[in-house]
Amino acid sequence: MRINYTGHQIDNSQALRDFTDEKFAKLLRHFDKIISIDVTFEIEKKFNHIAKATIQAAGKVFHADADSTADMYSAVDQLVD
Repeated sequence: MRINYTGHQIDNSQALRDFTDEKFAKLLRHFDKIISIDVTFEIEKKFNHIAKATIQAAGKVFHADADSTADMYSAVDQLVD
């Protein structure tokens, strides 16, 4: 499984990438043929943290997004849920 990260107005820190990798690893229990995941982190107006993902798995494409005013880690939690 390959994960590509993009950030808009946020630094893709190693800690954030590691946290996200750990969360997406849980998806392998449900989808064993995930090919790639494109993750985008964004911050809007300094308050709204947005995480978006596009998952390509065995001929299917899934898209999800989540936002949080707390922090990016909360947005990633909501995204994976």
